[in-house]
Amino acid sequence: MTDQTDKVLRAMTNDGAFRVVVVESTATVRAANEAQQADDTEAAAFGDLLTATVLFRETMSPQLRVQGIAKPASGLGQLVADSHPSGDVRGLVQRGKGQSRVQITQGSTLRMLRSLQDGSINQGIVAFGEKATISEGLMIYMQKSEQIVTMAAVGSAPVEGKSRCSGGYLVQLLPGAPRGPLMVMTERLKDFQNAETLLCDQNFNPRWLLQELLYQMEYTELGESEIRFHCWCDDLRVVASLATLPRADLEELLTANESLEIECDYCHKEYVIAPSILRGLADSN
Repeated sequence: MTDQTDKVLRAMTNDGAFRVVVVESTATVRAANEAQQADDTEAAAFGDLLTATVLFRETMSPQLRVQGIAKPASGLGQLVADSHPSGDVRGLVQRGKGQSRVQITQGSTLRMLRSLQDGSINQGIVAFGEKATISEGLMIYMQKSEQIVTMAAVGSAPVEGKSRCSGGYLVQLLPGAPRGPLMVMTERLKDFQNAETLLCDQNFNPRWLLQELLYQMEYTELGESEIRFHCWCDDLRVVASLATLPRADLEELLTANESLEIECDYCHKEYVIAPSILRGLADSN
């Protein structure tokens, strides 16, 4: 885990035409990739998915937990990004049997899930287009599933040939906005389609990116928040998940009368569950 934080900025143009969210996710993406031991091919798409999921949550559901899932066209494996309202972000690289890496290609799908306050799940799914990038998938999702005209770009780029800088932006056309500002913004963002180019700029930070996107446009910053790689697993959640098992399964785990060792898939923290706790769960079932 890491205590390093990244920043998200939110703004709106004063004419009410656009909402803009920008994020630097360098430390968050780096820590998540290290935790999942993603290779270079996976790391790019996985990092982009983490960034895109944060942008989606900050734009559409800032008070809700959001998951983004990118599934290869082959149906084997998946990439999972998990963004919590607290700012905690985690993710999974899940490879299929015999699969060396998860690859996102044309025909792969992007699913976005929101955990609503009543416990239900709101979700939508779209197919990636020809580019098969997370940026493209996010824009397709926003326009098809949310019916909101959206321009977005996420990415990672090497910095001084060593580490990588990660981040991106989302520009959303607000309801009732005239077509004129949309045409102006569309033309402006042609120079911002490649997030890697922006991230390589020595001036890069969220506020610089916001100023570049809205150059000579009047806007108001609506707020900022922090994100970080941090897993919210704990002993209580582990025991609660075991409590959902049938009594027969719990009793089978008790046959050896030994502690049960469980590792979190997100952060690899190990938990040891004593036989007495397993017996209590079995008795309560």
